[in-house]
Amino acid sequence: MLVPLYEAVYARLDVGSGTRLLGLGCGSGLALLMAASRGASVTGVEPSAPERLALARGRLTPDVSAGAQPRGDTRLVEGAPEDAAAPDAPKYTLVTAFQPIGCVAGDSEGLSALLKSAAPLAERGAPVVLAGWGPPERCTTSSVLRVATKLADPLRSTHSLRTASRDDLEEVAQYAGLKPDGSGRVACPFGYADMDSAVRGLLSTGLFDAAVGATDQVQVDKELTEALHPHQRRDGTVWMPNVFRYLIARVP
Repeated sequence: MLVPLYEAVYARLDVGSGTRLLGLGCGSGLALLMAASRGASVTGVEPSAPERLALARGRLTPDVSAGAQPRGDTRLVEGAPEDAAAPDAPKYTLVTAFQPIGCVAGDSEGLSALLKSAAPLAERGAPVVLAGWGPPERCTTSSVLRVATKLADPLRSTHSLRTASRDDLEEVAQYAGLKPDGSGRVACPFGYADMDSAVRGLLSTGLFDAAVGATDQVQVDKELTEALHPHQRRDGTVWMPNVFRYLIARVP
């Protein structure tokens, strides 16, 4: 879903064979896979989603014994950024935190600390990329995310979705001791072949994990399907236009 965002960032920063990338919150590894396909050495850190990290391992470290080709210099770590430090290895030349912030209240909590702990692993002046949701009026998916917020914490649901601020990413970067150095916006429409694909795709992002834990899978599936109906076209496809923003900051 965020492929245009990854492509825009990698093109702008000329990611390639000389890049040593540290991906924070790497999830299922798609962004890492795209960087590796450009020749980059990639390390992914996932602190809280072992099931998605398992998907990343399948993508990036396939079973060579079965004839699959390895994805070059690749490491995947379950834990904190400091766990990605390799003895005697060169420092990272790029750090990414692609999980978007700026839509749900509290979604940036802990990110500054995460970036602070990752910064010593990178070269001085290395770019650090953060991503954020655009304004709700330009992010159709914002209305669908209300389902996750409502089911996860009904008492706070009226206060949990907020309007993205122009300075969200800059504030996180500055709290982490990083120096903002450019930004951009990218259109990332979420498109699915049918309703079932849309439900599965959104559930796979992890944004609904808390809702499933607080209620049950059947209830989440039902309410998510209802929220998606306004975005279903006559041919059955589901289409949600979105705009995301990214910030490039620098390690001091």
